[in-house]
Amino acid sequence: MSYLCFNFSINNKIAHLQLNRPGSMNTMQPVFFRELVTILQSLQREANARVLIISSTGKHFTAGMALDVFAPGSLTLDDSNAAGRSNIAIVLHEMQQCFNQIEQLRMPVISAIHGGCIGGGVDMICASDIRLASSDAFFCIQEINIGMTADLGTLQRLPKLIPEGIVHEMAYTGCRLPAARALAVGLVNEVFETQESMLAAAQKMAEEIAQKPPVAIWGSKQAIHYARDHSTHDALQQMGWLQSGIWQSSNLMEAFMAKQQGRATAFADLPVAPSFLDTDYHLK
Repeated sequence: MSYLCFNFSINNKIAHLQLNRPGSMNTMQPVFFRELVTILQSLQREANARVLIISSTGKHFTAGMALDVFAPGSLTLDDSNAAGRSNIAIVLHEMQQCFNQIEQLRMPVISAIHGGCIGGGVDMICASDIRLASSDAFFCIQEINIGMTADLGTLQRLPKLIPEGIVHEMAYTGCRLPAARALAVGLVNEVFETQESMLAAAQKMAEEIAQKPPVAIWGSKQAIHYARDHSTHDALQQMGWLQSGIWQSSNLMEAFMAKQQGRATAFADLPVAPSFLDTDYHLK
């Protein structure tokens, strides 16, 4: 299937989602969000990949939201009365859910960022599991520079990734956080000299992850996210329930036998997740 805003492929259990509108600096608009949801929902249900890499094309990763989306004749946000303003929350929830799907995906997501990662781009990469950057990358909470508050996840996720004081600085000033400082404060795992070397590193990391048992990777992602948002006591209790649900002795035996035999591991894929809404049901 072809897309207007993305290149998408799956090779050797590794999915690669690439923003592909460099002429518009990969800005985000309704088509972007619709296609993103379609791709993520397919990955979630089909489980035909074990890792997702998100990268981009052109000079910048993304310049964030396309402001003409909110121009007259496009999406109308009525702030003239309380009833109209109440609809803004519904619109925002719909957009937030798009990036929530990145966080909720049952496979790790690696964001490979070059150039500017601006506005909505920060919302998006904060929802991923691992962030790599090229040396020319920078991050900017651009919303304050156009007179608004960031509202798609940056202010909720970023304080859990980097020191709160840095978040305040970025949110209040709209300043750029360059790659070197992003590495120093923990926003990115590693910085590479070039985009090419960064993508090669992302691919190598994805290949290593893809060799691990998908159910254990999914369990690890669930446990990390739960622990982030709950007390240690609650997270340990949840870990017991989680492990009792995903434990597979066969995975341990496969890892042991592969090592003994000097071969690559061969773990089962996650099963396709059935869709209740798409179930073929005949009314009686």
